[in-house]
Amino acid sequence: MTYYLYHIPGKKIGITKDLKKRVEDQQGYNEGEYDIILETDDINIASEAEISLQKAFGYRVDETPYNKLKFNNKEMNINITEQTTTFPCPVNKLKGRLMDNVGMEWETNHGRLSLTPATVNWIMENVQTSRYNPERCYVYNKAFARFYDNNDLNDQYGGKTRSGGLQNDRSYKCCETNDLCVCEGKQSQFDLIREWADERGLYENGDTKTQALKLVEEVGETCRAILKEDFEEVVDGIGDCVVVLVNLAELQGVSIESCIAAAYEEIKGRKGKMINGTYKKD
Repeated sequence: MTYYLYHIPGKKIGITKDLKKRVEDQQGYNEGEYDIILETDDINIASEAEISLQKAFGYRVDETPYNKLKFNNKEMNINITEQTTTFPCPVNKLKGRLMDNVGMEWETNHGRLSLTPATVNWIMENVQTSRYNPERCYVYNKAFARFYDNNDLNDQYGGKTRSGGLQNDRSYKCCETNDLCVCEGKQSQFDLIREWADERGLYENGDTKTQALKLVEEVGETCRAILKEDFEEVVDGIGDCVVVLVNLAELQGVSIESCIAAAYEEIKGRKGKMINGTYKKD
């Protein structure tokens, strides 16, 4: 299931599973009159982003978050015993139910288990149909817990971080191919930001998805300041965006300097022209 966080400039920010039906057919907007801010299969991420951006842009904030609406309350009523976790549906319908509940966690005698894209795959490979009721299926808790023991926690998303990016991407080596960073034993502003974040446990306990949402929130606040022509708030907003980007890069396993170097290598030879205030590449 994909959830779309959409923005109708000057009007609203909302979530839908069907853009054409909800935004175009029901609300009367044409393609190009709205923007897609985020696509995710995690209803909680979409819901948090919606509320944050509604506040940041000064729109009406929904009284009930999207993930708390009755029609979205699909958490499975699983049955947990000492040996097994049983799901309330047959195997041929299980994967969809599991994906609808990504993020769900439960306690067993062998530790806390949870649903992620990787654990869903494990469940589907190891699930058994109940011999007493073909409309139910189960997995063994001990075997499930062993999956955690034998795999790096961050690698439970199929060799990627939770947000889907490649782990520890060091393909761009800072200072070996460019001179965009400070390497003379002097601390750069980026170094100071990383020290500040590390001291507060952000890299140990942080998550790329929450940092990405934080970035969206900060960008929204910056846009709002620009519309209000509040110079000081614009400067503050841009700085906040940079701080979040530094931490997002670090959590992704790559330095901000390497990201900047990669971007510059991509654009340095690019040609184009300005059209309506936007640079359009050839």
